[in-house]
Amino acid sequence: MVDESAEIAPDVVLGPYAVVGAGARVGAGARVGAHVVIHPGTRVGAGCEVQDGAVLGKPPKLARHSQAARGELGPLVLEDGCVVCCGAIVFAGATLASGVIVGDQAYVRERASLGAGTLLGRGSCVDNDIVIGARARIQTDVYLTRGSVVEDDVFIGPGACTSNDDTMGRHDAAYALRGAVLRRACRIGAGVVITPGVEVGEEAFVAAGAVVTRDVAARTVVMGVPARVVREVGDADLLENWR
Repeated sequence: MVDESAEIAPDVVLGPYAVVGAGARVGAGARVGAHVVIHPGTRVGAGCEVQDGAVLGKPPKLARHSQAARGELGPLVLEDGCVVCCGAIVFAGATLASGVIVGDQAYVRERASLGAGTLLGRGSCVDNDIVIGARARIQTDVYLTRGSVVEDDVFIGPGACTSNDDTMGRHDAAYALRGAVLRRACRIGAGVVITPGVEVGEEAFVAAGAVVTRDVAARTVVMGVPARVVREVGDADLLENWR
């Protein structure tokens, strides 16, 4: 079902039972799979692929105690060449820059921004109010908590988890949540846990299974529970040698 006010380019391929809401726009050469829902106002750029069962532009439903901003959201915007895979959900107010891939059953909340060429793996969650740079590689089942910053070329291994609330919900309205800050080209191993407000420096390396409770300096290797410095990242391992 396509609302009569939606703008669909003539060569767009719409799968069976796709729903396109009022005022949505779908650009030239896009492909929309079966049972896809594109909510009103959503912007889908040229050459995008939206696979079976994906939901674009979902409005958030917030609990009464949520601290998220409750103002009106802008539309979801997918720039040219994005791919949203089967069963993924991308909320209204998010922005996917050109060439972003959102894996099967992944979840991107409102006001999240994903930079050009970034990959979000299967089942991973990007919470609200997160900025992710270009060419990030976020693997399967990663959780990025509200307010986090992920700079360009960051690698995050499968099952890594960030957090933003030291009190685990036992705080008043004055308490400020603090997400993780992952600086350019740092690497986060599988199953790493990063506690609230921690910054991982540029080109740092966090080994699999570490629990990071304090800031990690640029170009250092940390491992263990809690994570400790074991050495520096050598020149041969810097990103500039692996492009």
